[in-house]
Amino acid sequence: MQSVDTITQATLEVKKSLFISYLVPLSEFDNLHVKLKNEHPKAAHIVWAKRSLNEYKQVVENNSDDGEPKGTSGPPVLNVMRGSELIEVGILIVRYFGGIKLGTGGLVRAYGSSAKEVIASAELKIFVTKEQVIFTCEYSLVPRFEHYFLTHALVFERKFDVHNVIWTMQMSQEEKEAFLLFAHPFERDGFMLL
Repeated sequence: MQSVDTITQATLEVKKSLFISYLVPLSEFDNLHVKLKNEHPKAAHIVWAKRSLNEYKQVVENNSDDGEPKGTSGPPVLNVMRGSELIEVGILIVRYFGGIKLGTGGLVRAYGSSAKEVIASAELKIFVTKEQVIFTCEYSLVPRFEHYFLTHALVFERKFDVHNVIWTMQMSQEEKEAFLLFAHPFERDGFMLL
């Protein structure tokens, strides 16, 4: 599976209709959708599709035709996303009507081509599943764990309790295994995986 870290934009013109497509990380999808509605009030449609993983690692998909004939816009975009094995991303396509009706087949081709165009323009990355890791340690170990996380570019949150520190982060399986090797010697000093 593949994903993206940044928003990518592409434009396609089909029979005077303009299709402006955006490939976006899922975390930024809702904000971009609202922004596009505000920036493009004269657009005929803002079609979208998105794919994500739920807590059970199952693929969850959704799409909207946004007023286009049913099944002519959202589903073709979603099919292109499936074919590219995209996950944790969304595609938004702003359409300005050019005065020439495209017909059902024309809409399917135009939206599918627009999705392919933005994916081809994007810098795709391999998607790595991460899981939440929570552990606790004594205050004396804080500098060692901070140093480890900073040198391994791991993002963490922590809470300072009365007797210890509780750390929370997202790690891939590989990152977790390496971290547990590093942390194992500190078990006698108060390190404990929760």
